[in-house]
Amino acid sequence: MRPLHEMPAAVAARVHTVFSDIDDTLTTEGQLTVQAYGALAALRAAGLRVVLVTGRPAGWCDHIARMWPVDAVIGENGAFYFWYDAAARKLKSRHVFDAATRAANTERLAEVRETILREVPGCALASDQFCRLYDLAIDFCEDVPPLPASAVQRIVALMERAGMTAKVSSIHINGWFGQYDKLSMAHLFLRERHGLALDAERERCVFAGDSPNDAPMFAYLPNAVGVANVARFALPAGQAPAYVTPSEAGAGFSELARFLIQAR
Repeated sequence: MRPLHEMPAAVAARVHTVFSDIDDTLTTEGQLTVQAYGALAALRAAGLRVVLVTGRPAGWCDHIARMWPVDAVIGENGAFYFWYDAAARKLKSRHVFDAATRAANTERLAEVRETILREVPGCALASDQFCRLYDLAIDFCEDVPPLPASAVQRIVALMERAGMTAKVSSIHINGWFGQYDKLSMAHLFLRERHGLALDAERERCVFAGDSPNDAPMFAYLPNAVGVANVARFALPAGQAPAYVTPSEAGAGFSELARFLIQAR
């Protein structure tokens, strides 16, 4: 990873879309700072498209899409995107599965949940599980004492044994049924909402993130940026971002926003 200031100014000036994770990328120690929220607003005011890409649940994404200065929110690791149609004064959404499929998967998720809670002492359901539609989120350090890496890997193994996709974030292990991720929904969002092919726009899009579940976005976008705390995960070269900010979390995201705006 190279320091953010090594991104060529001409490259930064051409960026039209900023995708960003939320937890430990926008937030700092679990809180959304004034500085980071202001950075979102400043990016939009400068004419950039801002899309949050998160493992957080549908209930959170409903609120964020309505009330934050963003163009859309991709949630539950790529299961849907929400956007607010200001002209119609209506929240709109695009899901990967229909309601019947979601209902059937909910029953399967409950079985995996009970197995994990029984076999991995110290873990817990994520506090936001009640407002999820697609996935199972297991807390390993947000509201419980941090678990060792062996316990995290055990949870991942149990999810995968049940046929789920499992991804580790900075706070949760998220598991779901189906072949989708943050990147696949980013493709759909740009094509369906803006008539753009992400394949052709890769160099004009930036993704900001901090953890292993961001690896698909880091690997695909040549100008992806990690906030400084991404170094805690020692991601392999093929899964790490090209650039890294000087500061961690929300302060790092704010540095990225200033860099892109100044380049424009």
